[in-house]
Amino acid sequence: MIHIQIPGVGEKRISHVVFDYNGTIAKDGILIPGVREEMAAFSDKLSFHVITADTFGFVQKELSGIHCSITIIPEKDQAEAKLAFVRRLGPDQTLCVGNGANDRLMLKEAAIGITVLQEEGLAVTSLLAADLLVKNVLDVFGFFRTPDRLKASLRT
Repeated sequence: MIHIQIPGVGEKRISHVVFDYNGTIAKDGILIPGVREEMAAFSDKLSFHVITADTFGFVQKELSGIHCSITIIPEKDQAEAKLAFVRRLGPDQTLCVGNGANDRLMLKEAAIGITVLQEEGLAVTSLLAADLLVKNVLDVFGFFRTPDRLKASLRT
């Protein structure tokens, strides 16, 4: 668990991190360099979950050996499936990261929702639903290393 004290908001106790796959931790279905190592570095403090439609069919292979759960969702009602997944985990202890329109509901529901604007783009609906935008998914792991970084952006 990671504790983040945000002035004007209160304490966030994050136990779960939910990642979208394509466009978030993968580019064209291939895991972004550095993600494997970063997930391993924090696997003793956080439970990692990847939820995806697995557009390219590589998620199982790319995430092999990484301590995380993988949930493949059907083509229909993806945003609702991701939201239901976060609700089962407990939104108040979950940080979500995504970039697609099908991530918007989980980003809004999570204790902290983070969007990433990388090479596969970012849906405006997800941007508007999130608490924060980062330029690279590896920046998210920096928040785990130094939780106080979130104070300046999220304080009210």
